[in-house]
This record gives sequence, structure tokens and C-alpha cells, in this order.
Amino acid sequence: MDTKAIAVRIVQDACKMFRQDLEALPDEAFGQRFGDRTRTVADIVYEVNLANDHIGMTLRGEAPLPWPEGGWIKAPEGFRSKEAVIAAFDRSCQAIVATAEALSAEAIEATVRTERGETTRFERFQFVAMHLWYHSGQLNYIQTLRGDDAWHWS
Repeated sequence: MDTKAIAVRIVQDACKMFRQDLEALPDEAFGQRFGDRTRTVADIVYEVNLANDHIGMTLRGEAPLPWPEGGWIKAPEGFRSKEAVIAAFDRSCQAIVATAEALSAEAIEATVRTERGETTRFERFQFVAMHLWYHSGQLNYIQTLRGDDAWHWS
């Protein structure tokens, strides 16, 4: 099994599908709330980016930034436009894919210590993909709330 190729592919594929979901949403959806406790598309992408960056730092052996406390992560003011959100998402994806590409197959299979205990880098790349797919489902639901029930993945 070529774990490096699999790790790179699953992260690339998840980023591609998530980005296609973002592209399908109109600009006004990125800051739209559907209730007092809902998060916006921008909030969701901001969290995805933080997770990608945090995991990437851990996998590269860097000290990750502290995870924000206080409940659901919200995007900062000024991070609401489709253009800004997608540009930040692209940067985050490029960094996590570059991390996978830069590691050897042996390094990807090696054990690393995370805030949740020991795991392999491969398992962390699997988590990145799963996390993107999970939040992609939220984007899909927002699409349907806005009247769009089409598939946007190619």
C-alpha cells in the first residue's frame, strides 16, 4: 500500500470537493445566518482552515497554535466575502497537501504525538479529509436551505 500517495490523494480530493461546494454558493451565503445559533459558511471555512493549519503544524513537527476556546469557532469580521473565504481555503489546502507531499512514506506511517495522544501521520491526513467531508455536508445543507438541491461535484 502506498500510504503517501493515498494520503495526498484523499486530502486533494476532499479539498477539491469542498471547494466546488464553496464555488456553488452565492456571495451572500457566506455571511448568512439561518437562526441565532447557526454558523455561517465563513464560520465553517474559518474552522476548517484552523484545523488544517493546526494539524499541518503538528505533522511538520512545529508547535501548533493554541486552539481557540469558547465554543463554536466564528470567523473574524472582514472574513465574509466569497472571494476572501475561498482564497484563505485555497491557501490552507495548499499547505496541508504540500505537507503530505513533502513527507516520505515512512514518515507518513510514523507515529506522532498530538493533543489527543499518539497516532500516525496517515491517520491525521485521514482526519483532515473526514473533517472536510463532514463540513461539506453542512455546506450542502446550506445550499438546500437556499433552494439549491443540485450536485456540484465533478
